[in-house]
Amino acid sequence: MKKAWAWLALFAGILYFALPLIGMTEFSLKMRRGEYSFDAYAKVLGDPRFQQTFTYSVGMAIVTILFGVFLIVPTAYWVRLKLPRLRPFIEFVTLLPLIIPAIVIVFGYIRLYNTSSWLPLTGSATGTNLLLMFGYATLAMPYMYRAVDTGLRTIDVTTLTEAAQSLGAGWFTILARIILPNVLVAVLSGAFLTFAIVLGEFTMAALLNRPAFGPFMQLLGANRAYEPAALAVIAFGITWGCMALIQIVSRFAPKAQSQPH
Repeated sequence: MKKAWAWLALFAGILYFALPLIGMTEFSLKMRRGEYSFDAYAKVLGDPRFQQTFTYSVGMAIVTILFGVFLIVPTAYWVRLKLPRLRPFIEFVTLLPLIIPAIVIVFGYIRLYNTSSWLPLTGSATGTNLLLMFGYATLAMPYMYRAVDTGLRTIDVTTLTEAAQSLGAGWFTILARIILPNVLVAVLSGAFLTFAIVLGEFTMAALLNRPAFGPFMQLLGANRAYEPAALAVIAFGITWGCMALIQIVSRFAPKAQSQPH
């Protein structure tokens, strides 16, 4: 009986998520009256604004991922190696972006870094892009940190560090040639999640007036009928593609091992 209820709950869950997606996909194919076509997709993909905003967001995602790796990997490694008592505090800090709304963060950025402040980042396109990248990195921090921390649990950080130091390796060599390759699968999982977050984020990009993919989706949805549905299907496919890649790379991750106390 329990098994039947479990299958029923699973089926209901699939219908709950699948039916809206099926309806949206069907609607996006009805741009040509009386028949199904990919006209809406062709218009979206051929729109110069789509190409501009998508390219911008992909570039921002790559920069954000690189910044996140350089920030999170050394921090998580050092906390696990030298400061294990600070782990609860660090984990609490990394959870704050899930609690504090993005609109609060971006308004704080605008207030602190406007043209009348001591560091006027919003006064130039480069400075605003840098500020937006920091915002994206903040939103992605809970996912990137936990992915890296989970990867570090699968290796004996202390033994690897001591072995490398006994051979004369410095801290940069240890991080770049020993720790990072061993947690690369975890880093890739965090990177794919970061990519999906950056691609769909709206609030920060809109308030900072950046030509990102999220504001373009909202603008298109306010002025067109079929194209927004096609764009939503494309964005959904990209997001699920990232999730599939996470599942693929996770298969190559080493299993967690018990750490000596």
